[in-house]
Amino acid sequence: MGRAFVYVILGGGVAAGYAALEFAKRGVSPGELCIISEEPVAPYERPALSKGYLLPEAPARLPSFHTCVGANEERLTPKWYKERGIELVLGTRVKSADVRRKTLLTATGETISYKILIIATGARALKLEEFGVNGSDAENVCYLRDLADANRIVDVMQPCSGGNAVVIGGGYIGMECAASLVINKINVTMVFPEAHCMARLFTPKIASFYEDYYVFKGVKFVKGTVLSSFDFDSNGKVTAVMLRDGSRLPADMVVVGIGIRPNTTLFEGQLTLEKGGIKVNGRLQSSNSSVYAVGDVATFPVKLFGEARRLEHVDSARKSARHAVAAIMDLEKTGEFDYLPFFYSRVFALSWQFYGDNSGEAIHFGDFSGSKFGAYWVSKGHLVGSFLEGGTKEDYEAIAKATRLKPAIDDSAMLETQGLSFALAVSQKPSAVPPVEISSSTSTVVLKKPVYVWHATAGVVVAASVAAFAYWYGRRRRRW
Repeated sequence: MGRAFVYVILGGGVAAGYAALEFAKRGVSPGELCIISEEPVAPYERPALSKGYLLPEAPARLPSFHTCVGANEERLTPKWYKERGIELVLGTRVKSADVRRKTLLTATGETISYKILIIATGARALKLEEFGVNGSDAENVCYLRDLADANRIVDVMQPCSGGNAVVIGGGYIGMECAASLVINKINVTMVFPEAHCMARLFTPKIASFYEDYYVFKGVKFVKGTVLSSFDFDSNGKVTAVMLRDGSRLPADMVVVGIGIRPNTTLFEGQLTLEKGGIKVNGRLQSSNSSVYAVGDVATFPVKLFGEARRLEHVDSARKSARHAVAAIMDLEKTGEFDYLPFFYSRVFALSWQFYGDNSGEAIHFGDFSGSKFGAYWVSKGHLVGSFLEGGTKEDYEAIAKATRLKPAIDDSAMLETQGLSFALAVSQKPSAVPPVEISSSTSTVVLKKPVYVWHATAGVVVAASVAAFAYWYGRRRRRW
């Protein structure tokens, strides 16, 4: 017993929804595409789970945040898939894959075959047990990765108003969940081993601003230590968190956000893995030409920095999914994935964006006592990363463009003084056209010098003038 499709997307997260929309735009025929997901609902925008979904008033609920509303595109409800003949195989776990035979075997024993497979399996939340701590099965210990996790947090959180929550982890999930818990009038203590929050991205100075803001909102921080065990009541419910430094924190609920691990198990030994993910080329194609990988599970070449990376963010999932489908449907017209790493977050009244790479020297700018500030990262004499809090749409577009251009930086002090003005100025300069290659049967000439937009404009004006003069002169000659 089995079914066969031309295209199969394995995984039902953000990437799956954006891939489906791209397939539809490119004319996939009814019955050709299938999405297999362990979740019982159609793909949705996961960022909503740590933000709007946890609000005490007018919380976000499906179908309002099905993909692809996060990119101001269509909202793909189950009806949308049905109308286009796209098969949703929901609530289904795939227990094995055979890339040589191009088959997937579900937990119910059904075989689903494909011609092209897109792996969009994402990642799973790391559990405490993987670090030697038991208690994940306690009713008031929560993780956040999918809709079921979010529902559990809501159920545990509602009777906890005025109570105590301990958040384990100082990364994305920890920071965003802590903010949501505070909004729900719960006392929050954050615990993490690093010296400051968001240690993988923030500098100490940037982190200090957000920590001070959280403290103002009532959040307490316990840094430089980790969870060692829980205290339980007679019903197996956590009542306190014990830390390695000997501290004891009373807890009515616990939220754990200690990282993720890509879901690659099905393909280990069949596809090439790198940096924890499935290695793909610039068209998101794996070591097997019939298999593509996108989102958190994919390790792809970042052209801007000349190395392969695996990125854990919704923007990468959206854009890599679309690019993979473009490559599948129209390979000759699809270039290599040229992605600018992008991360963002919105908590309380704060909103920041980061582009590029946080390597090299960090140069801060702006008013860290106010609402708009940021940082640039300079490596090997070039701008490689930009961060901005409190910017406008135009500000964020400017730092993104400046980061992609990687301008040379000769004076760090001047960069600090100019601050955001530097990115705004760089982004408004005429863009250089890439080197033009002129080929013939005998030689190839590469014009190395950049050709700017104003050069082209001048050329058009000159050409038009010459043509006008020729027309006038010709008419005079006929009169003679």
